[in-house]
Parts: sequence; C-alpha cells; structure tokens
Amino acid sequence: MSFISPAYAQAAGGAGGASGLEAMFPLILIFVVFYFLLIRPQQKKAKEHKAMLEAVRRGDKVVTGGGILGTVTKVSDDQEITVEIADGVKVRVQRGLLASVLSKTEPVKEDKKDKKSKKDDKSDGDGDGEKKGPASKLKGLLGGKN
Repeated sequence: MSFISPAYAQAAGGAGGASGLEAMFPLILIFVVFYFLLIRPQQKKAKEHKAMLEAVRRGDKVVTGGGILGTVTKVSDDQEITVEIADGVKVRVQRGLLASVLSKTEPVKEDKKDKKSKKDDKSDGDGDGEKKGPASKLKGLLGGKN
C-alpha cells in the first residue's frame, strides 16, 4: 500500500486570478464601514464632551464620572473645579472626569453690595473681624469657646 498520493498536473486558469486590488476590495469596504459606524461617531462625541467641559462655569449642576451630583462652586483652572455635593461639603474634581452638565446657569455677577455683605457675614458681629467657620459655629452651638 502506498501512502503517497499521486500529484496530478492541472491546467493553468485561462483568465488568470483576481488582481491585487480586487482581492483587497472586501477589506477596504470593511474598513470604510468600520470608520463610519465606530470611529467617526466616537470622535464627534469626544468633541462635544470637550466643548461641554470648556463651557462649565460656577452654578452649573453636574454629574461626575463616579455618579456624584453637585453644583460647581469654583472653576480653578483648566484641570480642576470645586463641586459642592451637600451643604458645606465641597470636593475638588478633575474637569475631565465630569460626565455631564445637568443644568446651565447664567453667569453670576457680584455687586459691590453683595461683596460687602459677604464680608459682614464672615465676621462674628463683635467687630473684631474673626471669621466663623463651621467648626467654630459648632463649638458655639455646643457651648464651647469660639
């Protein structure tokens, strides 16, 4: 018994095989479909997110990437903002980690009267100009010294 199969000579194809471009056409078509369905929409979404981050200002209600809801209280620089997540609880957040802006506000302009009243609120009323922070207010409520 012979384990070698005989090799038969075959006649060459009359018209030849497909050219290189015709063989690459399905791959090119797949790449074009991939670009328009996946890459281009992702680029558009990234561009919109960047524009949203640049437009964030004080008073906007935002959602962070971790799902924390809060109000922007301070825009420090291009990389960092301060968000108030509860009364008196402020956290610093990287601007790039904001997921969305829930509501936009009009720019807040402080009047001279507002600035003066803020200075008056910071003093304790004795005229010595000492600031009252949350800790000193708590001590005052508990009967401790300020």
